[in-house]
Amino acid sequence: MSEPWRGLPEILAEDVSQAWPGLFPEGVPGWATDDVGMGQVAIAQAVARSLFLRETLERHPGQVREMAEVRSLAEPTTPEFLRHRWQDFLATVTDEASLHRALRRFRRESQFRMIWRDSMALADFHETVAAASEFADTCIQGALDWLYEQACEQYGTPYGRDPVTGKEAAQPMIVLGMGKLGGRELNISSDIDLIFAFPGKGETLGGRRSLDNQQFFIRLGQKLIQALDQITADGFVFRVDMRLRPYGQSGALALSFPALETYYQDQGREWERYAMVKARVVAGDQEAGRVLMESLRPFVYRKYIDFSAFESLRSMKAMINREVRRKGLENNIKLGSGGIREIEFVVQAFQLIRGGRDRELQQRELLNILQELEALELLPPVVVKELREAYIFLRNMEHALQGIEDKQTQLLPDDEPGQARVALIMGYDSWQACIGTLNEHREKVARHFADIITLEDEDEESTDLDEAWQELWLAEMDDETAAGWLREQGFEEPEASLGLLKELRDSRTIQVMQTQGRHRLNQFMPVLLEALSHVEQPSETLSRVLQLVEAILRRTAYMVLLLENPGARSQLVRLCNESPWIARQLAETPLLLDELLNAESLYHPPAKAELQDDLRQQMLRIPYEDLEEQMESLRHFKKAHILRVAASELRGTLPLMKVSDYLTWIAEVVLDHVVDVAFSNLVSRHGYPRRTDGSACDTDFAIVGYGKLGGLELGYTSDLDLVFIHDADPEQSTDGDKPIDNAVFYTRLGQRIVHILSTQTPSGQLYEVDMRLRPSGSSGLLVSTLPAFEKYQRNDAWTWEHQALARARGVAGSEATLEKFEALRHDILCQHRDPAKLRKEVMEMREKMRDSLGTPEAKRQETFHVKHDTGGLIDIEFLVQYLMLANSEKHPELTQWSDNIRQLEELGRAGVMPVEDTEKLRETYITLRSTIHRRALQNLNSQVSGDAFPEEREYVRRMWKSVMID
Repeated sequence: MSEPWRGLPEILAEDVSQAWPGLFPEGVPGWATDDVGMGQVAIAQAVARSLFLRETLERHPGQVREMAEVRSLAEPTTPEFLRHRWQDFLATVTDEASLHRALRRFRRESQFRMIWRDSMALADFHETVAAASEFADTCIQGALDWLYEQACEQYGTPYGRDPVTGKEAAQPMIVLGMGKLGGRELNISSDIDLIFAFPGKGETLGGRRSLDNQQFFIRLGQKLIQALDQITADGFVFRVDMRLRPYGQSGALALSFPALETYYQDQGREWERYAMVKARVVAGDQEAGRVLMESLRPFVYRKYIDFSAFESLRSMKAMINREVRRKGLENNIKLGSGGIREIEFVVQAFQLIRGGRDRELQQRELLNILQELEALELLPPVVVKELREAYIFLRNMEHALQGIEDKQTQLLPDDEPGQARVALIMGYDSWQACIGTLNEHREKVARHFADIITLEDEDEESTDLDEAWQELWLAEMDDETAAGWLREQGFEEPEASLGLLKELRDSRTIQVMQTQGRHRLNQFMPVLLEALSHVEQPSETLSRVLQLVEAILRRTAYMVLLLENPGARSQLVRLCNESPWIARQLAETPLLLDELLNAESLYHPPAKAELQDDLRQQMLRIPYEDLEEQMESLRHFKKAHILRVAASELRGTLPLMKVSDYLTWIAEVVLDHVVDVAFSNLVSRHGYPRRTDGSACDTDFAIVGYGKLGGLELGYTSDLDLVFIHDADPEQSTDGDKPIDNAVFYTRLGQRIVHILSTQTPSGQLYEVDMRLRPSGSSGLLVSTLPAFEKYQRNDAWTWEHQALARARGVAGSEATLEKFEALRHDILCQHRDPAKLRKEVMEMREKMRDSLGTPEAKRQETFHVKHDTGGLIDIEFLVQYLMLANSEKHPELTQWSDNIRQLEELGRAGVMPVEDTEKLRETYITLRSTIHRRALQNLNSQVSGDAFPEEREYVRRMWKSVMID
């Protein structure tokens, strides 16, 4: 074929025509055909694009022929092919020199194949990075395997505790790949960042002389680096960079697992967290490697939302920007504005900030994480789309730049042939068109980067507020001047506020803070004081917010969160201003600050179905067996959603009835999950309970809610009145390897549920549980069978227990068992009762409660207990319960509800009470309950002034007298 270079850009066609005779001095060989993907036109196109391909064809035609015969260049370069092909080269290895030679010949062939397919647009981005990463993994593992055997022959086999089994065993070396290698996104021509590790202490056995394990692995690591990095007549395999290891170049080449864990826990820096995000076991024992990576996970992914990542990434980016300006690297598509590094920073910022909570982000591949950021609604779809397209374009261009000469570069060419080659590889007719698309992508990336990780002006001067704060904090301002300054900022009690600030300043925790913590505190306090100046009673609010400040002094990443998010900061100040209860919740659980980031969700809590889905999503990543983590996550879930309800009530976006509904839904969703976890844990040990016919049942267990839970009237601090029942055959046993009686199984299930709910953990208690309403009270069985429950209710229950049943309903567990309970409840409530006897017993119980829980008679003029005193909530509840028990036989529809509001409505609808009276009682009940809710948010009890609610109390007393006495 004459002039196969026709169709190429003129400058490249001329170059290829001049090089052609040197490529094939004896004519194009017969094997160079389209069948192997190397016809003459393809060769001309390839050598026009890549000087590396041209040089390899000129200098190593025999190896090129062998490569083409093994696998056509038209075929994808798969990981399986690379691993299989390495075995052919490995078969030639007899000593260390031949290992070096085999690795380098393998590289030459693989690079030729990968660069050919990438530059000719036969491979997409995904194939290229997967092939480059697998090639690296294969080389590292292949060299390590061979060198390990040789080292064991020379020094003996290193022994120590196996990290998986815990038994004494031969120790492997673990190689961690960092950066793009760790993320399986390696460039077509890249160096590799590695860290060497081994399980633990010990020494070698069976060699000519014994060595300490660390010395063995240091020597092995040195040999591995030489095998990959050393330049020989055949070239090199990879440039190996070990500077990311602990202590950098001055650190030991190989460290034990405990030493690595200790280093990162005690001395790990923010940039090392950033680096460890992509760390992956690329060679060595994968099981042992998993143990190591699990031990390092807490260093990389903090359990709390960690906005310090923005600060550290911003600092790194600023440093890179200075380096770009200093070295004139604006045309660097990796480090320059809108380059690859900015996309990586955006993605990894979210990983470091939220990865501890959203485990979906604990991945290494950037494109996968971008997809998760969209799914988690952390980035809008349009931003994700633009970042994904830009990343693939920039990485393809990076491969184009590197494939030209097989060099690690990200600099755009400034010569015409180089520009023509890049444009051709990228599929453009001209360099201008190519660079135009590049600039569009870079502008989008730079804009999104600036929106997410704003770069601060390094030369910005401190504000007057900053300066005044610094003088106060450093005690350079006398008390009178400091109080005056606080008065100018709007603090109504400046002396008291100054005292609180001085107390904080002089505290032991502040004295021992590290430099970074002090710096963050000094940044945070001026903006906090400025935010406080915009609310009513800033001095009082300061005293509340300082509880939180003191709580986060050792975890100053929370200060960064508030510094980075003015919206969250203003929500914090506003909520603490309106509710000391919320302030205390935030101080006890700073993790809740995450909820302040999104005002939309903060003031619009999810309905029950959304709550169920939210909890399911959160718990999917936590095994049922990990009970401790389950309990911690449940506590955070509950606190986070109750905070939303409280914020919504304060904002006025939720009326009282809805507040109680939401608080009750949260409890129900939690209880459902707790039953599932407890049941699963017991089944894993003892198997499933069996029915009478011998079949296994999922569960016949159910939870009945009484009191406020049963009546859908939960408050912010309510405990849960629970009764456990099951409908299984107590004579049967479970079907597992360690069977137990069904009765024992369900008793343990009840105990496990109470444990999960009521145990104090670092995050506090989930709910306080009251089980005294079960049959026979505290002396009764923790879990009753349904027949036993029925027998007790029919034969032994007191009137007050039937009153309690009026406010009971099924809240969690087996739907079939709950349906049977509801039918039984209806039946019990509809029993015939003597009205006079019933009235007498209800009144006696009311008097007992008033005497024990109400305000003492001597203080009733001064104080009114909204719940327990005469004319209060309990009077209305007892009134309703009496009327239900007295009238359900004639009006069975009265039993369909368990809450006072709808029970009152049904009493009016059935004609038991005049509708105007039920409506008036309903309004009074809501008014009194609203007072209790509001006071709870102010950390106040249910006692108010003795002259409060005179009309409401008088009306309740009148209704009580007319129904219960007259």
